[in-house]
Amino acid sequence: MIDRRYFRYFDLISFILTMMLLGLGLLFVFSSTYTPERPFSVFFKKQLVLGVFGGLSLYFFFCIKDLRKLMRWGFLFYFVILALLIYTAFGGWIGMGAKRWISLYFIRVQPSELAKLFLPVFFAYYFSEQDIPKYYAPSKLPFKDFLFPLSILFVSFVLILKQPDLGTALIILFSGLTLVWFIGIDKRFFLIMGFLCIMGAPILWKILKPYQQRRILVLMGYGDVRKERYQIEQSKIAIGSGGIIGKGFLKGTQNKLEFVPEDHTDFIFSVICEEWGFVGALCMLLLFGLLFLRIIYLTMQLPGLFEQIIVLGLLVHILFSVCINVGMVAGMLPIVGIPLPLVSYGLSNLWVTMASLGWINNIFIRRFYY
Repeated sequence: MIDRRYFRYFDLISFILTMMLLGLGLLFVFSSTYTPERPFSVFFKKQLVLGVFGGLSLYFFFCIKDLRKLMRWGFLFYFVILALLIYTAFGGWIGMGAKRWISLYFIRVQPSELAKLFLPVFFAYYFSEQDIPKYYAPSKLPFKDFLFPLSILFVSFVLILKQPDLGTALIILFSGLTLVWFIGIDKRFFLIMGFLCIMGAPILWKILKPYQQRRILVLMGYGDVRKERYQIEQSKIAIGSGGIIGKGFLKGTQNKLEFVPEDHTDFIFSVICEEWGFVGALCMLLLFGLLFLRIIYLTMQLPGLFEQIIVLGLLVHILFSVCINVGMVAGMLPIVGIPLPLVSYGLSNLWVTMASLGWINNIFIRRFYY
């Protein structure tokens, strides 16, 4: 039987905001793939049946499961994810020039997406075994206590980067670094890392794939508008042509004439801007902002350090994804292939985002029972 606390302390506000963003995403997956001959595309059907309903199932699964069991099994499962990332490098399914997926017969899954979900749990469980107070008080741990999780973080970053998937690799890296900052690593660590990155910039540049280098150069203004700059220029045209209130639903010319590549996945924000204009884009960003603020507000009420670590880790990968996606579609960041959470087409990303939000709500439900 389900404990009454699930009804009493279930955060309905964050759930409603999540459903509104899901509905908005479904609407624009429909719009970006609509044709008069086939109004309901296969992408829309998969996003509705497998994406939304599967995502809601994961949301409530992670919402009601025992938190201690999730932490313990999540810690162990992260090593399985590392094994899957290694397998992906050798036997993964190739799509768009990258080995990011493994095939499960009826569906393809990205192990790198699972890393976003279980990395915070790995950190929380690991540090729960260390000599840290359960109830948060800022403290500085010896650096040796961070060596193992930082090593796992580095291995995860390298394995995902080699797929190659620079965007997801950076999100994993930034999420992990945010967690060690929050837990209390010496701030000199970040100063040293920053200095090493600056000094090693020429080496890091050589490590990047040629197409990744071109994307950075495009951000700096280089490239032919008919070749390297084509995608970002078309995206910016779509955003600008929407004006204040947009051209209207299903009336975006850049979208319907297929000028914007990947308009139903990574560049769906440009479709929203073209059809609903500045007002529609602002409303969508406002929904994300309210969701993030609601989660941050409730996180501040959590007395337990390890619960805060999990919530922070599950939140930052969504937050970083939103910022990177909007930035790259608007031409302010390099194109790195990051979908817009809850909105872009893509089953793996949607499932992981819904599982993350369900897990967060699980912790909020239990916040008075620690």
